[in-house]
Amino acid sequence: MAKADAAMQLTGYRRAGGRVGVRNHVLVLPVDDLSNAAAEGVARLIHGSLALPHPYGRLQFGEDLELTFRTLSGHGANPNVYGVVVIGIEPKWTERVAEGIAKTGKPVEVFSVERHGDLNTINLAARAAYRLVQEASELRREPIQISELVASIKCGESDPTLGLAGNPALGRVVDRLVDLGASVIFGETSELTGAEHLIAGRCATPALRKRFQQMYDAYIQMIEDQGVDLLGSQPTEGNIRGGLSTIEEKALGNIQKTGTRPVTRVIDYAEPVEPGQGLVFMNSSSAGAEHVTLCAAAGSVLHFFTTGQGNVVGHPLIPVIKVSPNPITCSTMSEHIDVPLPDLLVGEIGLDEAADRIMNVFERTVNGRMTAAELLRHQEFVITKLYPSA
Repeated sequence: MAKADAAMQLTGYRRAGGRVGVRNHVLVLPVDDLSNAAAEGVARLIHGSLALPHPYGRLQFGEDLELTFRTLSGHGANPNVYGVVVIGIEPKWTERVAEGIAKTGKPVEVFSVERHGDLNTINLAARAAYRLVQEASELRREPIQISELVASIKCGESDPTLGLAGNPALGRVVDRLVDLGASVIFGETSELTGAEHLIAGRCATPALRKRFQQMYDAYIQMIEDQGVDLLGSQPTEGNIRGGLSTIEEKALGNIQKTGTRPVTRVIDYAEPVEPGQGLVFMNSSSAGAEHVTLCAAAGSVLHFFTTGQGNVVGHPLIPVIKVSPNPITCSTMSEHIDVPLPDLLVGEIGLDEAADRIMNVFERTVNGRMTAAELLRHQEFVITKLYPSA
């Protein structure tokens, strides 16, 4: 199967820094909540530009602030983005976010609202977005290789059909991508509980294993320090309705989608990932939109999302391919599912054929086919917040 995968005819957009994207966005990026109105004003005026409003960026501090900066700059730096208009309330933090993006070599325009006001800022920023969109519209797709891509994975609204069928099929896909030189990001730290030793055992070196275990232990300790019962959050009400009774059951199904290859990098929230780094564990929330946002900030250009009960999450910058083996979900929520696999669940096809189907949709999506989440305008952008602001 890998031979056929290697022969795929893939196209994408080559960026100034050498990375490859599969979409071609112009981003209008607010640095803080007070700049959302200006950013959205620009995006409403300029067809082809995209704003990412969010509620944070004021009075954050320490590692929480660093993560917000890393998430924002990471989205601007994402290879699916041609250029970025950065808007902030004041110049210092705005320049800092812009500098993180400019390191990629892509065009970045910077505006601050203080001493200008929204109307003047929108006027100037819209003219900049106008130019960037026009430039981006003239780019043409070029042939690319799987080894030039960074992808990511998650499951959501899980039920037993994922552990039995959907996640093992995606695990075959992950192995194929890694073998062909791609990087694949996984995470969902709390949802490894009960199976964390299996991931630790696959870490390629003792140093990686130690780093993974420290991240996992710290995450679980943070949860336990709250002194609450997680039932209803982990597993979720949807998980319980689907038939998962414990986090351990959920975890054992969850890790099926990571495949069998060694874990070759262990990173913290939204740290950058390059192609050719293999299977990468990223410390991350298990919430769907938060996890996909962190993966996009790290550099993923395409996301695989398996779902049992029917998760609808998407993302503004990266296509999210939904895979489901649950026949009820594939029937009642068919408009959300890119790769229906109910025949895998009942044994009419095997895992390799299911993986072939996922890879077929992967190839078409890389080449420009819109996913269900893109068509339905699911553009969830949710920044992970570590603790309260000052």
